[in-house]
Amino acid sequence: MTATLYIVGTPLGNLEDMTFRAIKTLQSVDLIAAEDTRHTGKLLQHFQVKTPKISYHDHNRHSRTAELVDRLQQGTSIALVTDAGMPGISDPGYELVKACAESGIPIVPIPGATAAMTALSASGLKSDRFAFEGFLPTKEQERRTHLETLITDERSLIFYEAPHRIQKTLQDIATVLGEDRQIVLARELTKLHEEFWRGTVKAAIAHYTTTEPKGEFTLIVSGAEPNNVPLTEDVLKAELLALMQQGISRSQASRQLAQQTDLPRRHLYQLALQIELT
Repeated sequence: MTATLYIVGTPLGNLEDMTFRAIKTLQSVDLIAAEDTRHTGKLLQHFQVKTPKISYHDHNRHSRTAELVDRLQQGTSIALVTDAGMPGISDPGYELVKACAESGIPIVPIPGATAAMTALSASGLKSDRFAFEGFLPTKEQERRTHLETLITDERSLIFYEAPHRIQKTLQDIATVLGEDRQIVLARELTKLHEEFWRGTVKAAIAHYTTTEPKGEFTLIVSGAEPNNVPLTEDVLKAELLALMQQGISRSQASRQLAQQTDLPRRHLYQLALQIELT
C-alpha cells in the first residue's frame, strides 16, 4: 500500500458492523487520519490495530490537507476515518479527497455503514428516489429558506439533526412543508437504544413535546404529492407577493387567492399584511 488514500467506513455504533476489509486496511496503511484520535483510538484498540494516528477534522482540515497530500506524494499510504459512518458524508473528508483527486493520487473507498441509507432502508417511505440534505442551517430564517426550495420535491428527503434542535426543525418542516407530511425519525442507529418513530410531522411535534429527544437523529420526510403542493403559510405568502408585484393591492390579492384556494379571505389578508414590499 503506497501513495493511496483509503476512505474507510466505520460503525455507527455497533462494532460488529466493522468489515473485515476495513480492519485489514487500517492494519496495513502507514497512517490513519482520524476526525477524533481519541474516539478512533478506542475502535483501533478493540480490533488490535496499532497503526499511527493523526488528527484531521473541521478545525485543522485546511492546513492538514496540504500536509497529508504531501505525505501521500512521498509514498505514504493513508486511511481516512471519521467518528462514525463514511467520511465526507456530513463529516470531514471532502477537501482531502478533492485535493488527492486533483493531484492524481489514487483514492480507494472501503464501504461501510451510513446513517442516511441505514435509516431510509427501514423507514417504510419511498426509497427509489431520495434527496440527502444533511444538516439544515442552524438559524431559523436560513433553515426555512432552504426548506422552501424543497416544497415541490417529490423525493423522500433525508436530514440529520441534533437532539437539542429537533423541535425547532420539526416546527419549521411543519410550517414550510406541511404538518401532514409523513416522517420517520431514526435515532441511535445500530446501538442498544435504536428507535424508529413513524407518523405525521404534527404528531412528531406532539411526541417530542412530552418525550425528551436523545441521541443523534436521522429524519426521513415523505416527498410532495405530485401536483399537490401544500398550502403552508410560506407558500401562500409567496403567492400573495407574486400577485401584489403585478400591481394589485393587498386586499385584491387576498380576494383573488381566496377564490383560487377556497381559503378565508380574512386569513389571507392577514398574511398579506405581513409581507414587506421592496
